[in-house]
Amino acid sequence: EGIYHAVRSLLRQDYPHDKLSICVVDDCSTDDSHAWALKAAEGHPNVMVMRNPHNMGKRKGIARAVREATAEIIVSVDSDVVVHPSAVRQLVRRFVSPRIAAVGGRTYVANRHQNWMTRMIEIKFYFAQEWLKDLERSFRSVLCLSGCLTAYRRQVLLELDPILEARNIAGVPIKYGEDRFLTRQIVKAGYETVYTTEAWCQTAAPATLAGYFSQQLRWRRSNLVDMICGLSHAWRLHPVVAVHYVAQLALLLSYPVVIIHNIINGQFWGVLLLHMSVMGAMGLIYRIDKRDLPPEMRVPALSFLPMGLLMPVTYALFTPLALFTLDSGSWETRGNPSTVPAVPPAIAPSAAGGSPTS
Repeated sequence: EGIYHAVRSLLRQDYPHDKLSICVVDDCSTDDSHAWALKAAEGHPNVMVMRNPHNMGKRKGIARAVREATAEIIVSVDSDVVVHPSAVRQLVRRFVSPRIAAVGGRTYVANRHQNWMTRMIEIKFYFAQEWLKDLERSFRSVLCLSGCLTAYRRQVLLELDPILEARNIAGVPIKYGEDRFLTRQIVKAGYETVYTTEAWCQTAAPATLAGYFSQQLRWRRSNLVDMICGLSHAWRLHPVVAVHYVAQLALLLSYPVVIIHNIINGQFWGVLLLHMSVMGAMGLIYRIDKRDLPPEMRVPALSFLPMGLLMPVTYALFTPLALFTLDSGSWETRGNPSTVPAVPPAIAPSAAGGSPTS
């Protein structure tokens, strides 16, 4: 049912309808997504629903849609995303230079109040998107634009299509992390990438530990593959961005070693206390920064405390596991409905009716 709400949110965009066409690609889903997509398209000639002949992966599904499209700008969204009515307009208006090839938007957690897990992920999204990207977007070199909501120049996607098609590890086609890989290839080709919090959407977050762990393993593989491969051209970036990039990779690789070392030496509880203190402070920063959001759009500051335990555990376990399974073509969460809760049918508007960011 989530795909129905995704399409309907796109039909409600504050954008000229004669300039907006919607293409839904069903990648041989095993549930009733195709039926819901057809239902959403009823009575709307600008909505086209395609079905792949076999499961091809998100990357090839997007490539097929891009080849079918004729618009200059392609906005890519996930099937469980509900897009704010102003999102497309906010993305398109930032293509102010031919060098800008992609513009990404902000993602909020739709089911943020479901349980402790989704509340924690809401704050995690805040720091991942509004803090870690700040430096990169200052130099128009954002190295990962989310697949939830990103706009691309179609000509750039077509230019990079051969590279995207050939993506593999040890001959195994890779289906995960296409958003990070695509963004990195765009920057590598000499184009600029931009991020804005004014364009936003909501997506369903995992509400169980099993779903969260599966997602983190997939993301960890993506981070390792693309950050390591990106070293070959990181020197082309602005020096500040390059240092930031290498520092993130160094932290990604060294942090699990530090955690394991502390466990072996019986110092884990002291490290855990430090983590909990840091997470408590970060939760407080989140609440202060998001104090102007309506109550339904924010979560309590203490919701971030569980990350103090989950972060060292997932890094210590999943970083080594991801390193040894980089050639996996698995999406991990495909076919597990419990990891993708249903998306509410509507987005709660902010007080101003626009971006819910302060």
